[in-house]
Amino acid sequence: MRFLVRDRLLGIGDDYWIEDDQGNKVFLVDGKAMRLRDTFELKDVRGRVLIDIRKKMFALRDTMVIERDGEALAAIRRKRLSLLRNHYRVTLADGTELDVSGKILDHEFAVEYDGELLAVISRRWRHIRETYGVDVVRDDADPALLIAVAVCVIHLAEKEREG
Repeated sequence: MRFLVRDRLLGIGDDYWIEDDQGNKVFLVDGKAMRLRDTFELKDVRGRVLIDIRKKMFALRDTMVIERDGEALAAIRRKRLSLLRNHYRVTLADGTELDVSGKILDHEFAVEYDGELLAVISRRWRHIRETYGVDVVRDDADPALLIAVAVCVIHLAEKEREG
């Protein structure tokens, strides 16, 4: 399953649609302005909130938290020791960890579980400027969760670069 994300509107308070590879709107990323912390909602086409994404307020390292129906689903933070490439760790509520690595700011990275590829995020597949693709490679993977992970990782990397 491939999804197209337009990323020129990644600011807090901005909304943008995520489309499938046929050009159909699938998810809306709703940036919540006027909040003390970075907050997004991932909604379906009917406006139902599928996933809440927010920056954790009190953490030693920048951390984004993903919730579904008010329950913690995952926490994303940069790995401490990553010398050559950008690495982020996604810790799911059940303790499972996903590894995110690659050129995050270039939107060229992968999401893996125990060495198995779950999704590839890339600008290479897209001819439209300021967009990137999220290719969910496993049929049993949760596309909404993997898109939320991509949005969080890119947001954290951009905040870190701004310093």
